[in-house]
Amino acid sequence: MSTIITNEQIEQYKRDGFVILRNVISQEMIQKIQGECERFIKEKDAEMDAKGVEVDEINHKGKRYFIAMKNKSSQPMQELLFGKEMEEITRSILGDDVYLFLEQYVVKAADKGMKFAWHQDSGYVKEKHNPYLSCWLPLDDVNEENGTVYLLTYDEAGTKERIDHTLEAGTNDMIGYAGDNPGVPAVLNKGDIALFSSVCFHRSGSNNTDKSRRVLLMQYSDQPILKDDGSPLYLVDPFVVNGKLQK
Repeated sequence: MSTIITNEQIEQYKRDGFVILRNVISQEMIQKIQGECERFIKEKDAEMDAKGVEVDEINHKGKRYFIAMKNKSSQPMQELLFGKEMEEITRSILGDDVYLFLEQYVVKAADKGMKFAWHQDSGYVKEKHNPYLSCWLPLDDVNEENGTVYLLTYDEAGTKERIDHTLEAGTNDMIGYAGDNPGVPAVLNKGDIALFSSVCFHRSGSNNTDKSRRVLLMQYSDQPILKDDGSPLYLVDPFVVNGKLQK
């Protein structure tokens, strides 16, 4: 039986598409992951400088960053992504087969971190797939002022199916919901985790504070997510297979 996520929380996730878990990751681990985040931001800035650009896909230099698939060059990330806490959480939601699909830092800079439009994570994945699990781990305390995530229940969104999204000019965001429901803000301390399905609609606001807002998004699937040619879309790192721990 899991000591991190209760049966009631699992049922809430199934019903609403999301649930909040409190005080899951130790502050010692958070500090390690914060340091890795800053290292990767510096690398991304250098990469964009070398290209002579301020915008690279959905990265906006000095404003908003999405820095993905760095775990193989980071021992602290390996320890977190394949640690006992994430094992308990992912087994409880996904069952006996768990694969790391994607991990990425999501950062909004101080005073100018951009909003992120209403979307489903599955809206960015055109390949056929089962809904997967997104684990949103703040590396800083988050609230409405510094751009936390807002979530819509399945009932509020009117669906638990993947919806085709449209591209927003200027930001390169994909948008899948145009209603007027503001959603539920996730007010979290660093070390808490918001769990949401890849078909749960969510957005985030701007960062209006004098400090950056950093998050590590960890995503796990119950089967490999592949391109039409059979190659991995992102990652296919086995964590649990047939109920047996692989890492």
